Amino acid sequence: MKNIYAGIPEELPEELIEPLLETGKLTIERIVSRGHTSPEDGWYDQDRNEWLVLLSGNATILFADGTETRLSPGDTLHIPAHRKHRVTRTAPDTETLWLAVHYP
Repeated sequence: MKNIYAGIPEELPEELIEPLLETGKLTIERIVSRGHTSPEDGWYDQDRNEWLVLLSGNATILFADGTETRLSPGDTLHIPAHRKHRVTRTAPDTETLWLAVHYP
């Protein structure tokens, strides 16, 4: 057993991405951000679908079509495979904790 809120480093120079479960087709990750964003010149263009829930903090995701989604604790989001997106904001003063599920 592991507590999803435990073991977050005090210093977080880069976003922390930890696989919690991996099978041939499914990956569940804990992602911890503290003011981190996607590179300005890049978009995530993932081969698999992603479903995520924001457990703490807040974040903003921008999609290539101009749609912007703001997330607060408890919000979930489904991102279909190859829907280009980037994280434009996470809370700078607290952990933004995501649980992300990647699947075919």
